[in-house]
Amino acid sequence: MSIFFQHLRDPEYMHVLLNPLPVYGLSIAVLGLALALIFRSRHALIVSLALVFVSGLAAWPTYSYGEAAYDRIKAMSDPAGEQWLDEHMARGEKLVYAFYVLAGLAAAGVGLPLKWPRSSVPLAVATLVLGGATLVIGGWIAYPGGHIRHKEFRFEPPPKPAEMDHAHGGSEPAKDHDAMPGMQSPAASPAAPMDHGAMPGMQSPMPQQQPAEQTAEQLEASRLQLEASRLQLEASRKQLEATGGASPSPSASPGASPSVSPSPEHKR
Repeated sequence: MSIFFQHLRDPEYMHVLLNPLPVYGLSIAVLGLALALIFRSRHALIVSLALVFVSGLAAWPTYSYGEAAYDRIKAMSDPAGEQWLDEHMARGEKLVYAFYVLAGLAAAGVGLPLKWPRSSVPLAVATLVLGGATLVIGGWIAYPGGHIRHKEFRFEPPPKPAEMDHAHGGSEPAKDHDAMPGMQSPAASPAAPMDHGAMPGMQSPMPQQQPAEQTAEQLEASRLQLEASRLQLEASRKQLEATGGASPSPSASPGASPSVSPSPEHKR
């Protein structure tokens, strides 16, 4: 017995003991409530509403123990089991409040008819409808919970992993910025050189520098060619100046016609 009471301190053990109440207990309570309405029995109606109240209220300790046991169960699970555990916890966090509303409605169905007897049947019918809907919600929450440790129940692939891990049971996991997509560690970012060519949507600056270098080489070649032409023109000009300053002679320049002075005979 001491071992049994010792296990009662374990949240995962208590979660396993209590999780049938919000599903199986509620299904029996809803069935009893339907029979009580059919046979119009006030005593059966009160008993059924009390069972609905207990089954709905049992979702609170079930959820609390499951939240406390989250980290330990995840440490003992395989990767697929971890994904099923995250899905189970996410569904419970969003939809556990339906059980609380059902428990409050069942309590109202027991207490309000004492003052307003005509409200007994409408409240019982509303509790029956909400109890059926909550029963479906409970089955939807419990479905991934059965896939965490029971591999024989995994007839389909696990759901997609959550974006961020849950932090339950009083232990908050350390935030790893390197593991999160789109974030880098501040210590690693200055040391890592930026490679613009490897980044998508950005072009390497090398193809932009090659046309500039080619243009500079062409300009340099044109400048040298113009300089050579200028030197050639300068040499031609000096040669023409040297030729124009010499005395005229028949052999001086084949293209120039020497001037002929008139003879004395022509003067006469």
